[in-house]
Amino acid sequence: MASKKSSPAITELWPGQSVELLKALHILTRDGALNADSRRKLKQVLHLVQLLRPSLDSIFAAKEAPVLADLGAGKSYLAFILYDLVFGPNGRGEIIAIESRPELMASARALAAQSHFDRMRFVAAPIADARVEGAVDMVTALHACDTATDDAIKFALKHEAKHIALVPCCQAELSQLLSGTGSHELHQLWRHPIQRRGFASHLTNVIRGLYLEAHGYKVRVTELVGFEHSMKNELIIAERHQLSNAQARGELATLLKRLPARPALVADI
Repeated sequence: MASKKSSPAITELWPGQSVELLKALHILTRDGALNADSRRKLKQVLHLVQLLRPSLDSIFAAKEAPVLADLGAGKSYLAFILYDLVFGPNGRGEIIAIESRPELMASARALAAQSHFDRMRFVAAPIADARVEGAVDMVTALHACDTATDDAIKFALKHEAKHIALVPCCQAELSQLLSGTGSHELHQLWRHPIQRRGFASHLTNVIRGLYLEAHGYKVRVTELVGFEHSMKNELIIAERHQLSNAQARGELATLLKRLPARPALVADI
């Protein structure tokens, strides 16, 4: 797509960002305008790209042809915007989008060809079943639902990713496991269903962070966007510095011993 000029009215766009791409992604209307929903979506993705800049700069400094895998990609909004703003201008590197729904990968593949985004690859498979050869330098998973975020963590470890960025969503596994543990000494923390959902969601992300630290990552947890834009706004950013961390593994094991149930992610702890 040739057009790289943004409308003067669209102040939200970054310099050089493709208006035609955003129209094709239905983030902009045909006349280049933003409605409330698309403005929220664009704000989230662009803010995420900004937060990922240090990690992106790092992989381009370390590798001639860095590889980023976007897992649970959906319509590949993040993958396309990362290519448009980072991988395309750098002239090197590859983005692999992985999504279980083949029709979404087919339409994304067609859009990439139309946009001449030659270094994008699309894999139609669940994260746990995706076959990608070789190392991956960075893994992203934006709103991968429930245990799909855990599958993203396992994928990152399998492919020795130096950088990981996760925005978890709909953490239901632990909430369901806790629902039948009324005799436990800490039961009051999750006795009421609405509190159980919130507690389990928070605890799931705490466990994920400790699990990554146990595997040698330095973890930072921050806000993606304000609650007025999304209730699923927790961003976990991890960078690997060593193969393992015995202290973090011990702290995770101590935490898990106090609980009557644990996610499948940490079944081996």
